[in-house]
This record gives sequence, structure tokens and C-alpha cells, in this order.
Amino acid sequence: MYDYLIVGAGLYGAVFAHEAALAGNKVKIIEKRNHIGGNIYTEEIEGIHVHKYGAHIFHTNDSEVWTYIQQFATFNRFTNSPIANFKGEIYNLPFNMNTFNKLWNVSTPNEAMSIIETQREHLNGKIPINLEEQAISLVGTDIYKKLIKGYTEKQWGRSCQELPPFIIKRLPVRFTYDNNYFNDKFQGIPIGGYTKIIEKMLEHPNIEVYLDTDYFEDRKNFNTEANKIIYTGMIDQFFEYKYGHLEYRSLDFKTDILDIENYQGNAVINYTDKETPYTRVIEHKHFEFGQQDKTVITYEFPKEWEVGSEPYYPINDEKNANLYKKYYKLAQTEKKVHFGGRLGLYKYFDMHQIIKASLYAFKKLNN
Repeated sequence: MYDYLIVGAGLYGAVFAHEAALAGNKVKIIEKRNHIGGNIYTEEIEGIHVHKYGAHIFHTNDSEVWTYIQQFATFNRFTNSPIANFKGEIYNLPFNMNTFNKLWNVSTPNEAMSIIETQREHLNGKIPINLEEQAISLVGTDIYKKLIKGYTEKQWGRSCQELPPFIIKRLPVRFTYDNNYFNDKFQGIPIGGYTKIIEKMLEHPNIEVYLDTDYFEDRKNFNTEANKIIYTGMIDQFFEYKYGHLEYRSLDFKTDILDIENYQGNAVINYTDKETPYTRVIEHKHFEFGQQDKTVITYEFPKEWEVGSEPYYPINDEKNANLYKKYYKLAQTEKKVHFGGRLGLYKYFDMHQIIKASLYAFKKLNN
């Protein structure tokens, strides 16, 4: 008999397992994939740590989380400075003075603010009710059309006029020449990749890990093996889609090994025109300032989620929010099961938020 059965060996499950084991609990983890780490899994190819499921840059303002994660890895000084490519035109992200200079040939914040203010008049003072209007209210029509509209509609598979405004309410807009995408105090990439972090979290004699093991293939027996269950899979699947399917956006990845040292000169380049089928290209060696003779690049293709494909981004519209509330009420009736993580809570989390949530859940369940 285990104290905890954890369904999913991603970051949430690994943090919980680590804390539970340190407290003397016996823990069993089952993972349907053939590896630990969930979506932050990194694998080594040609001496390069490849982010298997898209770029992951660790960033936080929470000093406690930063101290916690550094138990398991040394972080480098990587600064996230993505580039936008619009039909061959190159712009800095986040939107800053470099972006405005390239677009409008302005060199002062006042000049840039004046142009944006003029373009905002397109809304006639209207409170934004969709993503398109929210974007224009933040950065004007030029930036919206070149750097937001095409990328966003590819990412979500929906018109910007159909998407809620809150998706980009935190869009970074700076009237400085700072190319750092995040404002967070702490930022970096773990030297050696993210997988090593999860390995260290799980290297405790009280933890057993079983890969290629699907909870739903034998859930009746799994449920009898532990006093408590930490479930990080899809909440609607747990309840056998009683109210219907929650919706997600999914992704396809195409990874190539190239016989050149440097393909694009940056870790991440976003392709913001609608005609280019992928949203971004990741060159993984730049996350760790690699000097290898070869390089590995990954193309990221958004797609509509369907049953059987991997869920990545919850669709945070009114329909899905109301559906999730029904499943949440069901989850509250489960005395033995705790729901956590991106899929268990139907919410997008950054890595530092996942760590914080998992630590909180462990403390709450072990009072």
C-alpha cells in the first residue's frame, strides 16, 4: 500500500512526489509516456539538449521558488529575447523601441507613443471586447496587423475577433530598448536540460516510477493501491467525459538536424504572417550557448485538438469555462483524489506557478 499514487510524471507530480518522499511517504508514480518530465522533457541530440515539446524558459519573481528549483540544477544566464519574422522583415519582441524604430523610423518614446495613440483612435474609445480590439488598444493597428494577428490566429485556430481580450492583456510593451521578454528578477535555462531536474526530484528510495503505464487501462486496481491519488491528467477524462469534452489547442513538431553551426542566430523566431504554416522555429543550442558543429531546429505547428492527440493549451472561452466549472464541482466530491497541474485544473501554468501550486497542495494535504 502506497501513501500516494501520482498520475503523471511531469513537473507538478515530480515536485509533489519529492516532498512526499522527504516527509517519509511511500509514493508510486505512473506515466503513460515513455519518459519522465511531461512537457518540459529534454533529450540530448548531437550534444544539444532539445526541448521536445516546445521552448521552456524558466522565469520567476518568487525568490522561494527560485531557491527551491536551484536544489536540482544550476541555471545559466539565458535571457529570452525572441524575434518576429514577418515575410522576411525582422522585429524585436517584446514590442519595444527597437520594434518601433524598425516599423516607423522613430527614435524616441514620445514619437512612438504618439503614433500608437493615433492608431488607437480606430476604436473611438470603445472598451475592448475581443483580442483584436485589445491588441489595437495596446499597440495600435500596424503592430497588430504585422506581429499579432497572423501569429495569434494560427496559434488558436480562430479569428482574433472571436478570441477573448484577456489572452493578451499582459502583452509586454516597452518604450525602452530592452529586448528581455520577461520582467522577472530570476531567469535562465538549467545547464544539462530539464530532464535532469526531474530525475533528481525522483531519485529517492521512497519513490517508484512506472513508465508506459496508462491509469485508465486499470484505474480500478490503481485506485486501491494508495491512500491518496494526485491526478494530473485531463479532468474531463477522469469523469469519463460526463458533460462532454473540454477543448484544447494541440501542436505538432518537426525536428531537423542540420550540418551547420548556426541556423537562425536566435533560440526562438516567431513567424507572424498567416501564410507560414508554423508559428515558430526553435534552435535549441542557443538556450545553452552551444558551440557544437551541428544544430538542431524544431518547427512548431499548431493544430486543433482531437481525442487521442496531445492537449497543450486550454481554450479559455466562455463555453469551456462553464464546462470546466461542472467538472470542478465533481472533483470537489472526490475525497481521495486531488486534481492538479495544467490538465487537472484546465489552466495554463508557467513552470514557477506549477512548482508553487504543487508545494502548496502538498502542505495542504499533509496538515
